Amino acid sequence: MEHKALSIRPFIGAKNYEVSRSFYRDLGFEEVVLSHNMCLFKTATIGFYLQDAYVNDWIDNTMVFMEVENVEQFYKQLVALDLPSKYESVRVVPIRELDWGSECFVHDPSGVLWHFGEFVKK
Repeated sequence: MEHKALSIRPFIGAKNYEVSRSFYRDLGFEEVVLSHNMCLFKTATIGFYLQDAYVNDWIDNTMVFMEVENVEQFYKQLVALDLPSKYESVRVVPIRELDWGSECFVHDPSGVLWHFGEFVKK
């Protein structure tokens, strides 16, 4: 089967929809309101849907990986945003070096775990 996909967009839930919307705007995503309970957040050619829906088991097991060009630079910008001081449950985890590359992590206001990584260039 040949995929001619143009994008892939996961759906992410929110414990507090308005807080999560604010968080993702602060994180630098552009928001497109689709309805009263769903938005598309995008950057360049990628995006995800944020919905006003919360199921604890679902959110606690949601992880999203976003490849970035330079994880060191991304992490510095992330730290400069100081998101944990603005959002109670947000955590930023420093860069880890792994066999495949490096990544840092952010726990969003609902508990979704974001991986921001850079693959080893071969």
